[in-house]
Amino acid sequence: MFDELTIWVRQRLVAIKDCVRELLRRQVRDAGASFRVTKNRLAKRALTGTPFEPLSPLFTGPTAIAFSSDPVAAAKVVVGYANRNDKLTIIGGGLAGRQMDAAEVRELASLPSLDELRGKLIGLLQAPAARLARVLQAPAGQIARVLAAHAESEGESSA
Repeated sequence: MFDELTIWVRQRLVAIKDCVRELLRRQVRDAGASFRVTKNRLAKRALTGTPFEPLSPLFTGPTAIAFSSDPVAAAKVVVGYANRNDKLTIIGGGLAGRQMDAAEVRELASLPSLDELRGKLIGLLQAPAARLARVLQAPAGQIARVLAAHAESEGESSA
């Protein structure tokens, strides 16, 4: 769990109703990430010996974590939810063993997801091939139009 992107959020557990928290969990799950309310003592113990060990001080008060293997998926969902609900506060995160503050997590959420980047890359790779195919087809089409025009003019002059 702590070897992936992890975002720490502070939530007011009493203030967030179960149905609202379940909606957040569902949105996070749909994005391919996970969301867990943590027991701080157990989380600090789990961080021991991992690259995220310096993040242990973030585990105070009611804390939850969102994590995913896609560096942007969890950030997008949690930041979007935090913008709509003031009872959820982003307190930081970690990526590749590096601590991130709330502003960096919000900046990460503004980046395109892995799937969007893959789509853009495929589009960039396909564009030159499609352009080349159009260029190669153009001379043949022009020759066919010239021959058709010539045939029409020959047909009119002989008639």
